[in-house]
Amino acid sequence: MYDVILFDLDGTLTDPKPGITKSVQYALSKMDIIEEDIEKLTPFIGPPLKASFKEFYNMSDEQATQAIVYYRERFSTVGLYENMVYVGMQELLEELQNRGKKIYVATSKPSVFAIKILEHFDLIHFFQAVIGSELDGTRVEKTEVIQFVLSTIEDRSRVVMIGDRKYDIMGARENQIDAIGVAYGYGSYEELETAKPNYIVNTVSELRAVLCKK
Repeated sequence: MYDVILFDLDGTLTDPKPGITKSVQYALSKMDIIEEDIEKLTPFIGPPLKASFKEFYNMSDEQATQAIVYYRERFSTVGLYENMVYVGMQELLEELQNRGKKIYVATSKPSVFAIKILEHFDLIHFFQAVIGSELDGTRVEKTEVIQFVLSTIEDRSRVVMIGDRKYDIMGARENQIDAIGVAYGYGSYEELETAKPNYIVNTVSELRAVLCKK
């Protein structure tokens, strides 16, 4: 069905909640903003960090850029390992690889962090490439990330993007490829439904059923 499969990382391959939210909390504290309710920081999972700091805490460009510096102080050494692979995901990746599928990671997270996470969980060998944003703030939008992955792929008719947020679905649409929304991540079912993916799945098992159809 699909020969080329692009996976988002956070909320799709792995559950990054503790590492991201605690690192955001740390960054806010360095900016003299005390946020004791870490659940309020869950919306930071998925979108580019700069946009989230500006949207949720009314930061200027300069303030948001500084907040990202503080965020990375913690995330680069501690936060990226406060993470877990979704149950059944490793087995799915192995099956896809055995079926000859070409698998990529397309994430708004900086590539250097995404690679470290995948190496830590021994998943890196499943992927043709891991494409993310740059540390200088370029290529952070999901549309740009997907476009970069697709730059070497001529036939897009058998390509699919998989992600848990509307940004993944919209990025796929803008690049004229199919999309699968995963409702086990951090976007609501309503958010995914509004973005109009080709499929919405609730579990890794349901995702396997779609990807491994004859």
